[in-house]
Amino acid sequence: MRIEVVLAWPDRYSSVQLELPDGATVAEAVARSGLAAEHAPAAHAVHGLIARPDQVLREGDRVELLRPLLSDPKQTRRRRADSGKKSGE
Repeated sequence: MRIEVVLAWPDRYSSVQLELPDGATVAEAVARSGLAAEHAPAAHAVHGLIARPDQVLREGDRVELLRPLLSDPKQTRRRRADSGKKSGE
């Protein structure tokens, strides 16, 4: 079966097309792609949905290697809200 593994950054991306046997898992696809050799991904997704490493893949699936967040989105929103309150007073 044909699988695509993708790793993206803000300004570029890397993509690897793989031919894997039926029953292959997300972890096997990630290992075969070589894209996670430098840094282990924070998580994996298949077509945008979080996936476990032992999830079995299907023909045409796209495995996405997710990078860790640079900041906590909740904290970022709180800081923006707090700065808006101070300037609006």
